[in-house]
Amino acid sequence: MTDLKKFGENLVDNLEKVIVGKTQALELVVIGLLCQGHLLIEDVPGVGKTMLARSLARSLDCAFNRIQFTPDMLPSDVTGVSIYNQQKRKFEFRAGPIMGQIVLADEVNRATPKTQAALLEAMEERQVTVDGVTHRLPKPFMVLATQNPIEYEGTFPLPEAQLDRFLLRIRMGYPSPGEEMKVMSGQQLKHPIEALKPVVKAKELLGAIEEIRKVFVSNAVQKYIIDLVGRTRHSADVYLGASPRGSLALFRAGQARAALQGRDHVLPDDIKALAAAVLGHRIIVSPAARLRELSADRIVQEIIQNAAVPGGDYRVTEEKSKGRSK
Repeated sequence: MTDLKKFGENLVDNLEKVIVGKTQALELVVIGLLCQGHLLIEDVPGVGKTMLARSLARSLDCAFNRIQFTPDMLPSDVTGVSIYNQQKRKFEFRAGPIMGQIVLADEVNRATPKTQAALLEAMEERQVTVDGVTHRLPKPFMVLATQNPIEYEGTFPLPEAQLDRFLLRIRMGYPSPGEEMKVMSGQQLKHPIEALKPVVKAKELLGAIEEIRKVFVSNAVQKYIIDLVGRTRHSADVYLGASPRGSLALFRAGQARAALQGRDHVLPDDIKALAAAVLGHRIIVSPAARLRELSADRIVQEIIQNAAVPGGDYRVTEEKSKGRSK
């Protein structure tokens, strides 16, 4: 796991050359990358959402495509279209911008629901179907979608089915005065992204993704995950709780965080640290809770505080446990 820890540190350090003072957010990005998940970056304009996606693509030396969502976009503008070639007398597929490795879906909530739905198959099954023909997406494949949570005029809120396909929701936040001064100084002559070099090859990334799956998750931690997700379904403040996809997302994200910390096993602290980012966008707050101005993140934090943390040795494998019982 030391190699994976170094892998994460190199990637975060490279991203910090462009994105200043957002180490926690960058670590979540790396976790999402290693889990082959998609990220919803939700924050006000100008805090570096788009630049984060561009920096990630450069750091990985991956093909980067940007989709600027607008109300007049069609699904074919995302997935691609079949065009008849008169010379060859057959239809040819013209790939859309979704056929990339790192795809930025900028201001995704400005597109109509029909166009938003064009992302569903790509995000879940890593393929697109056009005119009955299925086209596989390249590996690695990751969607980073941005949206402004403040401005609602001319927007179409993402439906629950779409939100559930994002592994993590990330908020950048405003920089501190010192960080903001560092940003201004760093961009005085040229933008730092122009000098950003790749630090990870696609082949290395695919190998790291396979290694993440080998991180051990004890039965106690798995039950803890199920308990937390189950509490979102039975909370009086929640109208609709997280689905089993949320449990699996928390499981995978916990594996990635443990590996980036240099461990070969997941701790409850990993689950606690990720619960809000994984579950916050998957639950619908009840109307009564909204009147009390309760946010989804706060509800998740209260669930964490009220849930009992399992004890025991989280490094004991199932085989050893069976041996001890005998």
